[in-house]
Amino acid sequence: MSTKKAFDQALKDVKKLSDLSNDQLLQLYALYKQATEGDVHGPKPGMLDLKGKAKYAAWTKEKGKSQDKAMEGYVSLVKKLSN
Repeated sequence: MSTKKAFDQALKDVKKLSDLSNDQLLQLYALYKQATEGDVHGPKPGMLDLKGKAKYAAWTKEKGKSQDKAMEGYVSLVKKLSN
């Protein structure tokens, strides 16, 4: 299966997951954003936007990762969380 097909399947499978921690959700978010948009861009959220800051920080940690590597990471994480 190609990386793109595995990623598309993982996007469907992730909707079946429940009871995820905030850290797991942030990891999924960051890998998804890196896979679909590349390196973090846009202004950093303000200090009162705690949720926005957490998401921005998580995405920043993936900076420099290729689209394929981010997709592979996302697929791997969804598989791990599904077990």
